[in-house]
Amino acid sequence: MVKENIEEYLQQGIHGAKEIKPDERRRFLGSLRERVVVALTKAQVRQDTIELEFKRILEENKEAKLYLNGNMNYPALSKYIQLAEEKSVGYKIVTNKEHDSEYGLVLAYDYAIDKEDITLAKAKKNFPIKTSTGGKGFGSFVKTLFRKR
Repeated sequence: MVKENIEEYLQQGIHGAKEIKPDERRRFLGSLRERVVVALTKAQVRQDTIELEFKRILEENKEAKLYLNGNMNYPALSKYIQLAEEKSVGYKIVTNKEHDSEYGLVLAYDYAIDKEDITLAKAKKNFPIKTSTGGKGFGSFVKTLFRKR
C-alpha cells in the first residue's frame, strides 16, 4: 500500500495532479457540466447587447461564478465583466491555449446542481398563419398544388 502511494505521488509530481473529467472542464471553462447554470456560445457573447434572460439568471444566481473565455476579444467580454461587477457576482477569465471552447461564458456553482437545460430560453414568437378562402397568395398556391384531381 505504501508503494502504491509513493508511485502515485511520483506520477503527480511528473504529470501534475489528477483531474476529474478534463475534457468536460476544458469545454465548460474549468467547471463541470453538472455545476453549470447557463452557458452562452461565443456568438451569443459577441452580440451587441446582453440578453434580458441572462441578466435575470445572473440576478437569481449571485452565488455562482462567471467564467469568461479568455480566447475571445476583450470588447466582447467587457460588458459581461461590467454586469458581473454591478451585480456583485464573481468572475474569472479562463484562457486555455490547447483547447478553445465553443462557449464564450459559463455561469456555474462550485457544487453540482444538475440543471437539465443550460442554454438561454429563446422567446418563442408566434406568427399567425393567415388562412385564405380563395384568391391569390401563397396559401392559395399551396391549396392548388395539393388538391385532389
